[in-house]
This record gives sequence, structure tokens and C-alpha cells, in this order.
Amino acid sequence: MNKRQCILSLWLAALPMVAPAQKLKVVKGEIDCGKVGYEMPVTAEFQLRNKGIRKMKITKTVVSCGCTVADYPKGEIGAGDRFTVRLTYDARQLGHFEKSVGLVSNGSSKPVYLKMRGVVLADYVDYSKDYPYEIGNLRVNTRDLEFDDVNKGETPVQTIRIVNAGTKAVRPNMMHLPPYLSAKVTPEVLGPGRAGTVDVVLNSSKLRDFGLHQMAIYLANNPGDKVSADNEMLVSTVLLPDFDTQNVQQKGLAPKMVLSAETVDMDFSRGSKRTGVITVSNAGQAALTISSLQMFTRGMKVTLGKREIKPGESTKLKITAVRDELLKLRTKPRVLMITNDPAKPKVSVLVRTGR
Repeated sequence: MNKRQCILSLWLAALPMVAPAQKLKVVKGEIDCGKVGYEMPVTAEFQLRNKGIRKMKITKTVVSCGCTVADYPKGEIGAGDRFTVRLTYDARQLGHFEKSVGLVSNGSSKPVYLKMRGVVLADYVDYSKDYPYEIGNLRVNTRDLEFDDVNKGETPVQTIRIVNAGTKAVRPNMMHLPPYLSAKVTPEVLGPGRAGTVDVVLNSSKLRDFGLHQMAIYLANNPGDKVSADNEMLVSTVLLPDFDTQNVQQKGLAPKMVLSAETVDMDFSRGSKRTGVITVSNAGQAALTISSLQMFTRGMKVTLGKREIKPGESTKLKITAVRDELLKLRTKPRVLMITNDPAKPKVSVLVRTGR
């Protein structure tokens, strides 16, 4: 321990303690920032929560050196509220770094420590803007593929852009592909700093049912890599129904779906579980049938008053969302309905959480 760290530790130890009437919980107290560029400030975001029954306030922060700045809520933090503390290091010194901040508050009987670490390199190339997601030594531009509004027989392609951010050559490959997906990696071998693509092709003829199909596939750096959440990629496909054989259209009659809203706003400031309601009406001349009601993401429960709505009638679509589950998601929460309305065979309702 150097002299500055020793003085900091003594200062924090001498701080007055408060009664443990409240609780300050840290989701993850240490963050590895990995490789960063010289004089390219790096920020670590720490998630915290006031688990006490009363409001709390951060009264003081103490950083380990003047090269690090802490950003934190200056006002009171309500009981049960989540908040973020950001610690930024200026990266003006090459080599490994370890920086910390001590949070003094009335939400804990002693200071809460947060730590960031990493290594500053002179020749570091920052791929995070164009390739924001990290999978081993690979960086990719997306981890979620969506084949939207697909008709039976079509073979659409989604392209993933990749770059090798490591120091050794890799042989990227896709694993656990279902029968209706295939993938081609170009080039097959990717040297350090080299970019490439992964073309994922959907063979919709091999999909059996209309509506939403979801599958997890995995991007490996090299053949034989293990499957885990770290290299998981999600694929969503919406196969539209074929209206050429529907009697209602042959007779010149059709239903017409009308929604009171196509977006539901969930205000979690009043609780961790909220419910929104949308009115579904039929303004057409034939019965409206909702053959499929599905969710793109977990963390929601959906109920529909009735699946068949006669002309001039309405029903209620109720969506209940759980905040803690939605915060874990990478994609936007949505509800999918497949209908027999030729103008709206597929309807998506977006759930906005304000996060």
C-alpha cells in the first residue's frame, strides 16, 4: 500500500458511523474494464439500490486519486430505488490500473467501496463504437437477429459484422443452428484486427407454424468452444399467414383490427409490477380471429378477453410487466398478435419501461 492509499484508508476508518437503520446494496462492486486506450477516459457504471425503508443520501465520496472522478446522485434516494454511480479514470498512464471510490451515506454503517480495474495500452484500437458487443476475442455489431414479416418460401438473410479484437487468429463459427437456419462465415480465418461477416440464412419453408419462432444460437471463436450465455445470440422470426386460401377474402369480406394504442408505458416508480390495458376492436365485416398471442421477451404476462371478435365488438388485451425481469433484457419488450385481418396479419405492441 502506498502513502496515498494508506492516508485514504485511515481517513475512511476515522469517519463517524451511523446506526444501520438503512441498507445500501451493490449489485457488483468491482468492474474489469479490460483494455483501454491511452488518454481515452474509461467509465465504469455501478448499480446500487436503497434496500432500506427510508430515504437515504450519499453525503461524501472519496476517490483513490485525482485522476478519477465519481458521479453519483446528489439528492435523496427513495426507499427501494435503484441508482447508478459512475467512476471515470482519465487513462493518462500506461499499464494496469486499479481505482476505487468510497461512498459515505446514511444508508450504510460504514463506507461502501466500488472498484474499477483494467490496463491502458498505447496501441489499443477501440472497436466498441462499430462493434459494441464482446464475445471472447470477437466483437460483433449485434447479438439479436430478427427476421420480420416473412412469407412462407422466402429465404431472407441477416448479416452479422465481426472483428477479431484479440492477438491470435480465430476461426469463427455458428453453433446449435436449427434446421431452418444456416450460416456462412467470411473469411473462415480471421487474423488479429481483421473484420469479417457472418451471413445467417432463414429457410422459411422449414417453419411449421405461423407466428413467432425464437431460438438461441451461439457464436464460437474457434471450433470446439463451449456453449454459454457469453456467446449466445437470439434469433426471432415472424412467419405471416397465407391469406390466399382464406374464405373471408374470397367472399370479399374481411375483418379490420383497431387498437386503442400500439404502445404501453409502464411506470415502475410506483411498484415493481405494472399492468397496461389496450382495447382491441373489430371495425370490419367478418369475425376477427387472433390465432396467435406471443411475447418476444420474458418478464411479461399477457391475457386477452377473447380470441374471436365479431364485427362491431371489442375485447381487452392486458399486459403485466415485471421490472426486475425486463431490466435484464437486451431487446425491446413486445407482444405479437397474428390475425386474419389481411391489412394487419401481424401486430406488435411495444412495452416501454422508461429504463
